Amino acid sequence: MSNIHEYPVTVKWAGGRDGSGQSVSSRTNTTNKISVPPEFQGPGDGTNPEELLTSAIASCYSITFGIMANMRKLPFEGIETQAVGCVEQNGASFVYTNITLSPTVKLSAGATDEQVKMAEEMAHKADLYCIITNAVRDKVKIAVNPTVVVG
Repeated sequence: MSNIHEYPVTVKWAGGRDGSGQSVSSRTNTTNKISVPPEFQGPGDGTNPEELLTSAIASCYSITFGIMANMRKLPFEGIETQAVGCVEQNGASFVYTNITLSPTVKLSAGATDEQVKMAEEMAHKADLYCIITNAVRDKVKIAVNPTVVVG
């Protein structure tokens, strides 16, 4: 039997391109100010759906890698994932084409060469287990360019 997990949010918006609003998570009461980005003729004074999707992918990837590293008992200290999302504009048409993830995985000073290799392999596979990446996989290309550092 499957479990269904819900993540309710409420978005309030007023205005057009120059408008403003907020997104509020009902579970955590986290609020994000939202606006249209300047490249789409908006004020750009809040986050936007394009940044939120990039952030969701990078966050999911980082959390997934951390869970995998813990399960594999790697001497994992942390991960910092830089992400760039690309939207292609062709006239009035906009398509979110790709997201490139550049994670830097930090292992403890005593990490072995075998553990470094395992971390590199896991860094290339973590997006396969990411819920958010899997939700967009057939529409948005995801590239992962990891770096593993020791110490």
